[in-house]
Parts: sequence; structure tokens; C-alpha cells
Amino acid sequence: MSKRPIIIDTDPGIDDAVALAIALFSDKLDVKLITTVAGNVSLDKVTYNTLRLLKFYGKEIPVAKGADSPLILPLKDASNVHGKSGMEGFDFEEPDEHLLLKENAVEAMHRIIMESDEPITLVPIAPLTNIALLLKVYPEVKKNIREIVLMGGSAGRGNKGVMSEFNIATDPEAAHIVFECGLPIVMAGLDVGWKALVLQEDSVKLPSLGEVGRMAYCLFQKYRGGSMKTGLKMYDSCAIAYLLRPEMYDIAETYVGVELSGDMTAGCTLVDLKGYLGRPNNAKVCMDIDGKMFREWFLESIAECI
Repeated sequence: MSKRPIIIDTDPGIDDAVALAIALFSDKLDVKLITTVAGNVSLDKVTYNTLRLLKFYGKEIPVAKGADSPLILPLKDASNVHGKSGMEGFDFEEPDEHLLLKENAVEAMHRIIMESDEPITLVPIAPLTNIALLLKVYPEVKKNIREIVLMGGSAGRGNKGVMSEFNIATDPEAAHIVFECGLPIVMAGLDVGWKALVLQEDSVKLPSLGEVGRMAYCLFQKYRGGSMKTGLKMYDSCAIAYLLRPEMYDIAETYVGVELSGDMTAGCTLVDLKGYLGRPNNAKVCMDIDGKMFREWFLESIAECI
């Protein structure tokens, strides 16, 4: 069976680093391109982190820099969570920049999508700025995009605002464009991210699973040491898990809207499970996850990162 071609849009970030590893070492996914976008930290930092990760993983995947700020709003990053650099806690080697394309992210995505013999899956695990720009500048790419599988949003409470998840709330306008684009969309949001836990008895096994496991453990220990006892939430890996093991999810097909103007709710994803808005379904929303299956899959996946 041929590998599924994907483009990952990312902003490493601790969670992104682990999700990238699982995707890059999977024998079922063919990562054609990695694009970077400002989110967890600045564009220059997330691009630098991506190049460091690729050198550490020993993978030759082209990288293209994207948007350095949201479409309209100023950037409010998550350096309070991910640290000043976004990825402190492990001694990465300095990368060279031979993988960094001269093309920007939108141009590179357009080229690879249009040249592909097989429809591409877009996997944004970051704010959706690059994806929105791609769809607006080059709407013809839609004919060769299989689906968009994203980490972001929530059917309930938020983690940046009361009702808003970080990736969507960082650039609500971009998220609105993406959800209204007419392509098949899968939303893996906080509803499953909060249950996709690596428990303490799992996390202590990571250093014995190889260099990638040791790296992940060091990053988690640096920034989430206090969470190891209650469980580490693997938000971004949920998008990769959907690609590889969709059977672990409970899915609802529904309409998802993005609130743009609410003083207290901007960036909220309105998951219309009851059909109140009377609008056609535009997304598959991951509502629940088999936590035990996820933990087993996660450890197995890290062990295969060799």
C-alpha cells in the first residue's frame, strides 16, 4: 500500500516536536513538505526549531517559512507555556539551512499540491494562517486536496479564552476561511486533546524507547514536569493519530462556525451538534477518544522512531 502524502503546517513547540516525529517515522505517511507559521513562538523561532528537529530525526524534508503574524490580529504567542525559544530542555545540534526553501509556505504548498499525482492531505497543527492564505491566493489547489485534518478548536471550553482554543483563537479569521472553504475537514480539538494523555507510568518509559523518546521526556520534564503525575496532554499528536488510527475516535459530522466578533468569545468554534444554525455540515469533529488505545499507540509510535 502506498504512503499517504501529507503536508504538515506547524509551530514547534513541544507537542509539535513529538507529532512531527511520529509522522516522519510512520511507514504509512509521506511527508512532502513542512511549513512553519507564527504561533507558539515567533516565525523565525519555529522555523529554527523545525530545522533542528529534522537534523535530530535525520530526515530530509523541505521546509518553507510562512506567515509571521495572523491575518488581522497581532500575534500573542504561547511562550509562557513553551518557553522563550519554544523548545528548551534538550541539547539539539545546530542545523544547517539546506532544507529551507526560498519559496514561502504558500508558494511551496501550491507547487507540491499541483504537482502531486495523488491528492494531498493538509495537516495543520498550528494557527491556520498559512492554510487560509493558500486557499484564498490559489483556490485551484482544492481540486487536489484530499482533506484537511487539523488540531484546533473545541466543542466546549477553551484553553486560551473561556471558549476558545489556542490555534483557532490566535487567528480566528484564518480559521473562518478554512472551515468555510468547502473541503472535507476533520477537527481534532480540545475534546480529545484533554483525554489523549500520556500518564506518569507511560512517561517514565519514554527514555528507554530510543533517542526520540529521551528527547520527548526531556522537553516534557522541562515545561510540564508538574503535569507528569496527572497526565501529559498530547494535543498535536491527535491529528496524526487520526490519520493512522481513526478507529480510536468517536466522530460527529456537523457544522462548525468560528466566532469573529464576540467581545468574550472571539475564536470560539461553534460546534452545532443540534443543528440550531440550520447550516450544512462542514466538518467531522472528534468528540471522544479511547484513552487506553491512544496511550498504547503513542508509546508504540515513539518506539518506532528509529
